[in-house]
Order: sequence, then C-alpha cells, then structure tokens
Amino acid sequence: MVDVGGGGGGGRLLMLILLLFSCILSATATTDPTDVTSIKAIFQSLNSPPQLGWPTANANDDPCGHSWKGITCSANRVTHIHLSNLALSGTLSYGLQDLTSLTTLDMSNNNLVGTIPYQLPPNVQRLNFAYNNLTGTVPYSISNLTSLTDLNLNHNQLQQALNVNFQNLSTLSKLDLSFNSLTGDLPQTMSSLSGITTMYLQNNQFTGTIDSLANLPLNSLNVENNNFTGWIPERLKNIDLQMGGNAWSSGPAPPPPPGTPPLHKSNQHHKSGGGRSSTGQHPSSDTINEGKKSGIGSGGIVGIVISIIFVGAIIAFFLVKRKSKKSSSDLEKLGNQSTGPLPSNEVHEITSVQTSSMLDLKKLDTSDSINLKPPPIDLHKSFEDNEFSNKPTIVKKIVTAPVDVQSYSIADLQITTGSFNVDHLIDEGSFGRVYRAQFDDGKVLAVKKIDSSVLPNDFSEDFIEIVSNISYLHHPNVTELVGYCSEHGQHLLVYEFHKNGSLHDFLHVSDEYSKPLIWNSRVKIALGTARALEYLHEVCSPSVVHKNIKSANILLDAELNPHLSDCGLANYIPNAEQILNHNAGSGYDASEVAMSGQYTFKSDVYSFGVVMLELLCGRKPFDSSRARPEQSLVRWATPQLHDIDALAKMVDPSLKGLYPVKSLSRFADVIALCVQPEPEFRPPMSEVVQSLVRLVQRANMSRRTFTFGSDHGGSLRGSDEPAIRDI
Repeated sequence: MVDVGGGGGGGRLLMLILLLFSCILSATATTDPTDVTSIKAIFQSLNSPPQLGWPTANANDDPCGHSWKGITCSANRVTHIHLSNLALSGTLSYGLQDLTSLTTLDMSNNNLVGTIPYQLPPNVQRLNFAYNNLTGTVPYSISNLTSLTDLNLNHNQLQQALNVNFQNLSTLSKLDLSFNSLTGDLPQTMSSLSGITTMYLQNNQFTGTIDSLANLPLNSLNVENNNFTGWIPERLKNIDLQMGGNAWSSGPAPPPPPGTPPLHKSNQHHKSGGGRSSTGQHPSSDTINEGKKSGIGSGGIVGIVISIIFVGAIIAFFLVKRKSKKSSSDLEKLGNQSTGPLPSNEVHEITSVQTSSMLDLKKLDTSDSINLKPPPIDLHKSFEDNEFSNKPTIVKKIVTAPVDVQSYSIADLQITTGSFNVDHLIDEGSFGRVYRAQFDDGKVLAVKKIDSSVLPNDFSEDFIEIVSNISYLHHPNVTELVGYCSEHGQHLLVYEFHKNGSLHDFLHVSDEYSKPLIWNSRVKIALGTARALEYLHEVCSPSVVHKNIKSANILLDAELNPHLSDCGLANYIPNAEQILNHNAGSGYDASEVAMSGQYTFKSDVYSFGVVMLELLCGRKPFDSSRARPEQSLVRWATPQLHDIDALAKMVDPSLKGLYPVKSLSRFADVIALCVQPEPEFRPPMSEVVQSLVRLVQRANMSRRTFTFGSDHGGSLRGSDEPAIRDI
C-alpha cells in the first residue's frame, strides 16, 4: 500500500511539474524570428527612439512574450502595431511585407519623413500614416492589399497622380487622402470600391470629373478645394457631400446616357447634416411629383429622347442626299467663293462629309483667327461616289512643335559637328550615330543623327510628334532633350552633353586618364538609373517602356550622376522592336524578348539587372573572348550571387577589395531578383528603388556609428578609405 501510495504521489508531482513548465513556456513564448527582424528594422528606421522603451539586448528579443509598447500579438505572431502620437522621427521601415499576420499598422501623428515603402504587410486591414511629413507617391503596391478596410494618409506631402488600381479593394470602407498635393484625374477603377462608405479627398490638386464615384455606396464624401470640373452626379447630391472650392459646371447637367437606371426612391430625399455647396442643384419635389402625375417615368423620357434622335437622324440623312444632288455649277460656285467665313450651317454640312483625303492640314492657319474656307472639291466626282457609309472619317491630329525645345537648322548642326566628322563621333547606337556639337558660345551638346533606314525621308510630321512626346520627359536621371532638326529628309535630336561619357566606356574602355569606379559611385549609378526607370514605368502617363537598357545608354556627368538616354525613342519610332531585335545577342535581353520579340516593363527590369551585374563584376554582358561557361555574364554569375565566398571572387578586381561585404551581398540580392528567368517574379522598379535606398540608408547608419563611436572617434575621416567602405 505504501508503495502504491508513493507511486501515486510521484505521478501527481510529475504532472504538477509538467503543468508548471508549460505555464512558464507560455509566459515566455518566443516571437516568430521573421517578425522580430521586422520589428527591429522598424526600431532602427525610427532612429532607435528611447520613448518606446524597447530593449536592445538580444536576450530580450521577444516582443510578444515581453509585451513591448505598441505591439500586440496572437500566439507568437505580431498582429497590431500602434505607435501614434509618440513624437517619432526617422522613416518608415522597409521589409514590412514579412509581417504576414499584421492587421493594423498605425504610425500616425509623428514626424516621419521619406516615402511610403513599396513593401507593405500583405494582410493589413487598417493602415494609418496620417499627420506625418511623408513625400513621394502613393505606392502602387496598395493595389494588392486585398484585406484593406481603412486607409488613412491625410496631412502629408504626397504628390503626383494616384497610381493605384482599386479593383481588388472591395473591402475598403474608408479612404482618406486629404491635405496632400496629389494631382491628376481620379482612377476609373475607383468605381469598383463596392464597400466604400467614407471618402475624403479635399485639399489636393485632383482634376477631371468625379463620375467614377457616382454609383458608390458612399455616406460621406469631401472633395473640397481641388480642381475638379464637370457636373455633380445626381446620386451624390443626396449624401453628406462637401464640394466647394472646385470649378464645377453650371446649369443643368446633360441627360444620362440611354440605359441608365432611374434613381432609387430612397435617393430622392435629402439626408440631414449635409454641408453641401449651393452650386449643386437638387431636383425639387414639385418637379418629381409632376413627372409622376403625367405618368412618364425616367425610362419613358429616355425612350422619347431616343425616338427624337432617331427621327432627327433620318431627316438629316435625306437633307444630305438632297444637297448631294446640286448641279455642277453650284459646286463650282461653292469652290470659288471668297475667303469670307461660311454661314455656320454650311460649314457644318461640309465638314461632316469630307474625307481625310480632302483635308490639307499643312495649309491650316494656326493663328488665333482661323479663316473657314471650304476644302477643294473634285468636280468630276459626285458626292454619291464617296462611300461615306463604308469608310470612317479619319482626321489626322495636328501636331505642333514643342515650345520648350529649340529648332536647329541642318547648317547649324553641320558647323558645330564639323559636318558630322568622325572626330566628333561619340557613339553609334541602334537608331543612329551621336556626335559632339561645339557651339560658338562655348555650349557643348550631343546630336543624335537618326539613320534614314529608321526614319524615312517623308517622316517629317511624324518626327515632330516624336519630338513632342519625348520633350515631356523630365527627370534628374533622364537625359534632357534640348532641340531637334528636321530638314531635307534629315532627322536629328539634340540632347544635353555629359562630359564623362557612358558607363560602358567607364567600365570597359580603359586609357591612361581613366580611373576605376569606387563602390559608392557604382551604387549611386545603380540607384539613379533605377529612379529613371521608375519614372518612366510608374510616373509617366502613358507609361514608357525603354526597351534598350544598357550601360552604353547610361551617361555620367561631372559628379558621376547617371542620366538614362534614348528614353521614349523606341516607344515612338515605327518598327523599333524589329530594329532592336537585330542587335540580339548583346546579353541585355531577357529570354522572353528573344522568343516573342516584345519588350515590356519586366524586360526593362531584366536589362537593368544585367547593368547592375556589370557594375558588380566589371565584365561585359556577353564576352566571346572568355571561356564558353563564362561568356554569358548572367548565366555565369547568377548561381553564385548568394554564395558570399564566390561573390567575393566575382567582384570587379579594379575595386581592390575596397567594398563592404554586407553592402555587396544586398546589391547581389537585388540583381538576383531582377534577372529571374520568369518575368512575373521580377519586381517593379519602385521596389528596386526602395531596396537600393534601404541599402544606402543602412550604410549611412553604419557610417554614423563608425564615425562617432567611442572606439574609433573621427580620426579616420581625413582619409578616403572610410568613405569608400561606407555603402
């Protein structure tokens, strides 16, 4: 009995110990390591603020187990981050996409600067960055936050157009973008916000209409103090609408298009508490009741309107037929009449039936007062012979030369380039040769003489349109178009000149004056080029695919800042892709380009990754002089990018080991993403920019630690070596 009792007591004691041990484990649960890394990155990007009280010792790396301020967890995953009103400075952290269980991120009412990172928590529901000093754009990646219910970015300094696709944001119920400097029209995809109830867009610089918001289930909408135009959609007049400070159209709105459903009865009554502007005209109850008494609903009115239009079209058809039977003498009299303006009805009748072949656009007067003279008429061909019902009227767009670029004569450019002498030749690319032009006033420009095989002699008007399109591209890292020439069948573009030539020459053409690029310069060149591509892909409207990214098209100024050349050229030149495909085998093109011949944003990203490989290794993308396994740079380098020992052996020998290992590894990580064989897995350029910015930011923080640390002081800052090792 004693033995049995002793055994029972031991069993109970063992159970008690196990229970106590499990309680201790649950009390000190270790946070998911990925979440810990992300939380640390947030702490570092905020300049390690002491007011948070987060521990810095590795032994306490457990925000869930030790209840860090502002952090809420479920099990071992971080689910909420509330860090508002804490006077935090610094920037928003990168790598937030690793917080896959995070549903709330609130960093509002602080002093944060910089841009909103492209990488955001993928399952976040509430995102609040309001009342900070954030700049840049609203990142396109918000389009992928399919669980988002509340987005608040108000009172920042966000700029440019709202480049977000709202089609997948059906759960979004509140959107606040107020008090920023956002521009452009509202995206049409806003009409897909089926769950939206509150929207604040006031105090921006939005333009266009708000028609895309007409059928949304909104209860409250504020669009005050923008540049909106057009009419207020009828449905929005019956919600809490604030709309002052815009340029709304006055007078009655145009009738809805045929097939538009009638307003619901519930929308025919005002809601209380409206703050509406007096410019919006509500239909009176008398008008509504009168429609009901007459028995004609909105559907009947639409039917009557359609019937009137149909009858009017038949009458107009017979009038035109009657006009077409005028005698030849009448037509001759019409063709020879004085240059005085025609009566408006006759002008309308003539212009409505002329084909594109009748238009002589070159003779159109572009002055303020245009004399309306009828076009020449073929007297040997009756109006019946023209197949108006079968041939659509095509009116060619009148393109004028841009005012912000200069028109040069061919004689001027011949003088400045020594009649395009080979001594002035800078480069020979896919579309033509580039010459150095020296002007009498000391100015030096670059003249691109486009081959006649690229643009035919009779391409003058279309060339002016190309010039006009390229002239709108303005970015610090894009080579600026200065002027053009289109004479005697010659087509030339005049660009700003950069004295340090191309990146290709810097890396691969050595002479007694050339110096190798230090690591800092290589990172700066990569970041500047990435920003240029981000501008073309994600800022320009319409977007621009470069199609010809290579080191020879990256020009360096006196401070080694990069300037991407040939931007927009391949987008507007006919058959540009065929011309570029003839140069296949350079090592810059992605595999899908070789298969389809088509260039995309993703193929640009691949080519940029190849340029980064050039910067890393100092090798050409394809070098037939090397052993066969090493001829293709991408094929040779890609398997070694994540091996730190192999990576050290790949680095350009001209660097002589003067580079930081961590920076080198992160640089290689970006390359690996860009040159992935599957285009869908390559990142957008905005994400590439963010990764390179993060690389530089980490390096700058390390530099501050190195410079001001107690062990090193600042004694080494007088030499160049610490600066070389910074990034």
